[in-house]
Amino acid sequence: MGDFKFYFSTGWEHIISWEALDHLLFILVLSSIYLIKNWRQVLVLVTAFTIGHSLTLALAVYEIIRIPDKWVEFLIPCTIVCTAVFNLAQREYDAKNLRFNYLMALVFGLIHGMGFANTIRFMMAKDQQIGWSLFGFNIGLEAGQVVVVIIILLISLLFVTKLNVFLNLFWNTKFAIKRKWWVWSINIFSFYLAFRMMMDRWPF
Repeated sequence: MGDFKFYFSTGWEHIISWEALDHLLFILVLSSIYLIKNWRQVLVLVTAFTIGHSLTLALAVYEIIRIPDKWVEFLIPCTIVCTAVFNLAQREYDAKNLRFNYLMALVFGLIHGMGFANTIRFMMAKDQQIGWSLFGFNIGLEAGQVVVVIIILLISLLFVTKLNVFLNLFWNTKFAIKRKWWVWSINIFSFYLAFRMMMDRWPF
């Protein structure tokens, strides 16, 4: 149980950290296109991402697959850029148009899992209970991701819904922060940061 707590804490700290900015940006763009009323779809989305990164995290830790670190670090911001472009290309944000998001979360989760493995591979090299420790790390990551997603959805609730209600109530104004403005601002900002990361991590 001690190992589980240690690796749970390690997983939590790895995602709730500025050092995990690339992973946080991916979660941000992945969930930015949803509102709090879409929490069921977001839950499926986060689960797909977790399945993806848990699979390659386990395979990488057990040395079944191995991809050079420089490529993993380059591909992670690429997933952010691709997701942001997909979000910016959407005209409607209904569930039917966003089904492809689930596949992106799963596939891109595979890449992020290799990034997580870079953090703990040496840590678990001499671990006698590697399966249990790996489970704890994954649960810690998942808990951190859920907290981040909840915060993003609550902020979107504040800006896209509550702020408009507040303005209309006290100032009787027709001003409204449209959902598209919210989605575009987040994804353009994330695209810019991720593109900078891609250039800094250029593997050639």
